[in-house]
Amino acid sequence: MKLPALATLAAIASLSLTAPTQAVILSGSVTSGPEGAVFQELHPFSVFSVGSDNFDSPNLYGFNEDQNILLTTTLAVNIGRTVTEGQTVASHYIFFDPRRSARIQGTVIFDAEIIGIATNRANLNASDILQNNAVTYLSPNARGLEAQDSVSFSGPTLTLDFRASSPGDYIRVFTQESPTASIPAP
Repeated sequence: MKLPALATLAAIASLSLTAPTQAVILSGSVTSGPEGAVFQELHPFSVFSVGSDNFDSPNLYGFNEDQNILLTTTLAVNIGRTVTEGQTVASHYIFFDPRRSARIQGTVIFDAEIIGIATNRANLNASDILQNNAVTYLSPNARGLEAQDSVSFSGPTLTLDFRASSPGDYIRVFTQESPTASIPAP
C-alpha cells in the first residue's frame, strides 16, 4: 500500500525528530602518523571499552559524550577557559591507543566552538559526570597526556600531537552548546 507523498514526508519528518542526532564531531583527520592511520568516529551508544590497550590501533578515535547539558558544577580544564556552573556544554572524548609506541598528529572539527580541554587525570576524572553513554572507561588512573604531547584549539578545530604507548593518550573536549545534537531527555 502506497502512502500519499505528503503523508510519507510527514512520517519521515516525525522519525527524524525522535532519532538522536550525533553529528557534533563533524570530521577528523590524521595529518601524520602510523601508516594507514585514519580518524574514526565511534558511536557512543555502541558497547565498547576504552582505556586499557583494548584498541591497539594506529587510528585516532573520537566520540560524543553528553550533549547540551546545563552544568550544576564547575569543571576545571588544562587548556582554555574553565567550564562553569550554569553553562550549557557538550562533551567529547578523543584518544589514541596504538599497539606499539607511536606518534600521531591530526585535527578534529566540532559543530560548536571549543571552550576547554581536560588533559590530566584529575580533570578527566572530575568530568566523568558527562559520560552519558554505553562506553566502559578503563584505567582511569592512566588517562591523560604526558609532557611530550600537545593539544590546542582555535574556534571549533582541535589540533593534536600525541606520542603514546600503553595505555594510550586520552582527552575530553568541552564545546559550547551543540546546534546539531539532540536535546537530552529531562
